[in-house]
Amino acid sequence: MSDVEQAVTRVHRAEWARVVAALTRRFGDLDLAEEAAAEAFATAVERWPADGVPPNPGAWLTTTANRKAIDRIRRENKRDDKHQEARMVYDDAPPEPSGAIDDDRLRLIFTCCHPALATQARVALTLRLVGGLTVPEIARAFLVRESTLEQRITRAKAKIKAARIPYRVPAAEDLPARVSGVLTVLFLVFNEGYLATGPGTDPIRHELTAEAIRLTRLIHALLPDDGEVTGLLALMLLTEARRPARVSAGELVSLDEQDRGTWDAALIAEGHALVRERLAAGVAPGRYQILAAINAVHTSARDIRDTDWSQVVALYDQLVRVDASPVVTLNRAIAVAELDGPEVALAAVDRLEEQLAGYHAYHVTRADLLRRLSRSAEARAAYGKAIELAGNTAEIAYLTRRRDQLG
Repeated sequence: MSDVEQAVTRVHRAEWARVVAALTRRFGDLDLAEEAAAEAFATAVERWPADGVPPNPGAWLTTTANRKAIDRIRRENKRDDKHQEARMVYDDAPPEPSGAIDDDRLRLIFTCCHPALATQARVALTLRLVGGLTVPEIARAFLVRESTLEQRITRAKAKIKAARIPYRVPAAEDLPARVSGVLTVLFLVFNEGYLATGPGTDPIRHELTAEAIRLTRLIHALLPDDGEVTGLLALMLLTEARRPARVSAGELVSLDEQDRGTWDAALIAEGHALVRERLAAGVAPGRYQILAAINAVHTSARDIRDTDWSQVVALYDQLVRVDASPVVTLNRAIAVAELDGPEVALAAVDRLEEQLAGYHAYHVTRADLLRRLSRSAEARAAYGKAIELAGNTAEIAYLTRRRDQLG
């Protein structure tokens, strides 16, 4: 990949959501916004090698995408009124009131997460348009086929158009009822940045984690008493704090091997303060609050040997009562291995085979437990399956080394 192509890729990741959100605000059409943005990026690939990367790539892409959108409208004869067309070209109409949120990307998230859409469709559509994730990346996050995911996105956009769902944020009093779906989206965007699944991408996509944190901070400012909003923000901060130690020499570094001195102390302090705030509230915690508390235990330990595993398992027991998903059960088993031994944990993991056979982390966990039990041949096979399913280059490098160490 040339330097210019790499520059376009970096700009695409950083600017995709902003361009799509700006076009949606202006033209009110998700399909038009996405297609015009894609055309603008394609034009960048063609022109930047000859003209050079512009001083302000984001502004260049937005201007080009606006022109592409207007050209498309003209070609399709969707605007017969020349006066209305001229207003679009010059965009001199006063902006509509933005409601409770004055941020194009967050407004787009709330639009995509409208209650008229099925939950899975809301998440998939928002990850595509706001997170800038590809269909394969989202399909991996959902553990579904790409064709299934593509159909969900197409149906969601058609429903928005048919139902004339407006591009606007809900009123302040309606925000709490709409926030759950938004938090799900932001968590998935963050996770894709935390451990990128796409081939050819950086193993950690900081632009995604940073944007997820930025948008979650906005929601927290709007809903400071919402426990799950606070919990998600704390979870993101405590996870992001470990980013400097997570990759070394192109290889993922496991939690027990990380240099904890490189963790971001300011983010940890802020995350711990948010967790304590929710504990002091005396309200039964939800999923994100419990996950944040688990991460608070991990980031409180100066060494992996200082981790309070009994508290981690107790928190997972609490989480299972809120979210009894197989992934939560798998993560609980990892903590159980530290408390009760790998044999007990492996028995729990093996019971998840039917549900998680296509999930690479299931095979990673089995491989590690089998290695600790000196069942090397089985561990090698499990590592091999994990490598086959993993999409993160740094994780593949780590798993390959672990497998090869077995001899």
